[in-house]
Amino acid sequence: MTNIQKPNNDSTQNDHPFDGITFEVVEEEQTQEGQKVKRRGIYLWPNLITTAALLSGFYSITASMNGEFLQAIYAIFLAALLDGLDGRVARAIGAQSAFGEQYDSLSDLLAFGVAPAILMYSWSLHDLGRIGLACCFIYTACAAFRLARFNVQIGVVDKRYFIGIASPLAAILVITLIWVSRDYPFVFDIRDVKVQIAYAIYMVIVAILMISNIKYYSFKQMDRKRVPFVVMLPVVLIFAAITYNIPMGILIVSIIYAISGFVTTLFARKQSHIIKT
Repeated sequence: MTNIQKPNNDSTQNDHPFDGITFEVVEEEQTQEGQKVKRRGIYLWPNLITTAALLSGFYSITASMNGEFLQAIYAIFLAALLDGLDGRVARAIGAQSAFGEQYDSLSDLLAFGVAPAILMYSWSLHDLGRIGLACCFIYTACAAFRLARFNVQIGVVDKRYFIGIASPLAAILVITLIWVSRDYPFVFDIRDVKVQIAYAIYMVIVAILMISNIKYYSFKQMDRKRVPFVVMLPVVLIFAAITYNIPMGILIVSIIYAISGFVTTLFARKQSHIIKT
């Protein structure tokens, strides 16, 4: 009678990257020598900051549903600050990973795609019924499209520019308008149908800017680049204006940046045309 040898279960389990029901992440990384290796686990600090941004977005949603609109605005601002921090921390300590990029995008979708839409709907657009709901959904869907397109174009597009307005700035455009409206109720009467329609159109315009091909300067090249000292003068003036009236100042600066994309796009097209000729 032939003895049938059973496979070694220990070796089989060790070769398989996922065993049982434990949560595990296995990523394939490329070493400096060009070899591909599989590594387990995630980088702690960048993903911890991303989780804090995710929590801020989640808290903003619950605050909006409870009518605590100022708290919802603050939470989205905090998420935007944390979103700018996690990437810089990852680059500074050499902790960039594919998992971190995908996790960051999912966090951004909640904090800058879903939370501002629910905030605007709870603030005013719920009175428009399905029209208000549709406009808020368009904003959320365009934020998802923007983030998905960004992920697939990371290694393709020029790092000096964002293609379409970035989702954190789109969220700031929405929440600062609500903040200003809250401070000036005699100008922005949210019970007025005309104001509600203006809010709805505003949401759709911001959504379209996210999925457009308009180029926005990313300022990523400015991190380690020296600039003339005179550049600090307009920066100081901007900070002074924002300090005088924080919500109005941030809203105006954000709108100016949103408009600047059209100028940047035209300038880039002229440069490319000159190079071709």
